[in-house]
Amino acid sequence: MKFVLAPMAGFTDAAFRLMCSQGGADLTYTEMVSAAALAHGHSPSDLLLETMPGEGPVACQIFGAELGDIAAATRRISSVASRFVELNLNAGCPMKKITACGAGAKLVEDPDKIARLIAVMKEITSLPVTLKTRLGPNPARTAVFEIIDAAQAAGVDGITLHARYTSQCHGGMVHLDLLAEAVARARVPITGNGSVTDAKSAAEMAQTGVDALMIGRAALANPFVFTQLRDALAGRNESAPREDSIVSCARHLRYLLSFREQIARNFPALRTPSPDAFASVKMHTHLFRYFNGRPGAAAMRARLNSIRTLREINDIISASWTK
Repeated sequence: MKFVLAPMAGFTDAAFRLMCSQGGADLTYTEMVSAAALAHGHSPSDLLLETMPGEGPVACQIFGAELGDIAAATRRISSVASRFVELNLNAGCPMKKITACGAGAKLVEDPDKIARLIAVMKEITSLPVTLKTRLGPNPARTAVFEIIDAAQAAGVDGITLHARYTSQCHGGMVHLDLLAEAVARARVPITGNGSVTDAKSAAEMAQTGVDALMIGRAALANPFVFTQLRDALAGRNESAPREDSIVSCARHLRYLLSFREQIARNFPALRTPSPDAFASVKMHTHLFRYFNGRPGAAAMRARLNSIRTLREINDIISASWTK
């Protein structure tokens, strides 16, 4: 069984992917990259294609609804194909700013369009082309089997299935029965996705026969969750210990600052934020998770809301190390 880090906007940059690779992830994903932005030469979007030395296998995920944009984005990614092991089309994100332009989960309403988008990607790139999708728009309209048939006809190399409907967003029941049926019908590898957070939920999803488990939110404060779940499914009693959250936080910050230096070197024409601005913005949401449950967490959360400098972050880490 393989364990995969889910693509998460605002989280799965190169620094965090490196954390998860070291924590046992077999594959990690970039944040969603806008095909339209790449097609129109939006330089900041190129930052999302950056990888760091030491990362494990990385898949690049794009979203879009226009054939021309998807084609142009695929060409751009193919120019840096050595960084990635696959190119993934997002047809599952339920956020309104994504679905409003016909992309993400909006595509589950049109399996034939998914097939056309995959076909154009296959024509352009030598990378394996995969799909991330959902069961359908809502329980009254299960489209996943049509999607699988259409995607396979277009040559898709693998499918990640979030076993919820678009209408459920990220909550509610995970439909493992439909996931199992999708696995039985598909001729390509299926990765299961949807609220895998602990040994029990991992075991339940593994029983559907999926080839891999995709983990998202459970990894945010515990990058070692991949190794721990792998050990649990294998019946190993002595799992890898969870790294202390403050140790993880300090390591994450080091990687993030190295990533900033890499961006400054590789994109001299772009104005790279100062270490203070870069660290305070990029680490903000991670800090809340690393410090959750520690002594004085309530006071710490109030302090985290006001951090603006790298020194403040280091002071918080140093103070917490002694508690």
